This record gives sequence, C-alpha cells and structure tokens, in this order.
Amino acid sequence: MNELFVGLIAGAFGMAYVVYGKRQTKFAPMICGVALCVYPYFTDNVVWLCVIGAVLLAVPFVTDFQAPGCQRN
Repeated sequence: MNELFVGLIAGAFGMAYVVYGKRQTKFAPMICGVALCVYPYFTDNVVWLCVIGAVLLAVPFVTDFQAPGCQRN
C-alpha cells in the first residue's frame, strides 16, 4: 500500500516537472519528469522508490540543460 502512495506522489511531481520543462524548454526537468512517472512501475521496494525519487527530483537542480538555440534571459 505504501508503494502506491509513493508512486502517486512521484507521478504528481513527474507531471509537474514535464510541464515546467516544456514551458521553460529545459530537457533535464522533462526527462526527469517522464522518469518520475515511469519508474514506480518497475520498483517494488519502498526504500528504493524513495531513493530513486529523491535522486530524480534533485537532478534538474544540479544540472541545468537547455534546448539548443534557446537564449537564457
């Protein structure tokens, strides 16, 4: 049952990351958002769900990739 709640929360954050990445034209949030939506289907341990989710949530803050041809303001 806990896996369901962690997966639901990860999916919500993933959807938000995809929307944010698409609006800001940044690849790292979009890729991490898709990964956050998909990885709970392949992981069944709550500890690993939390660890992988925390890493995927932190990646866009650590790396700041931008779409080629886009200028930063």
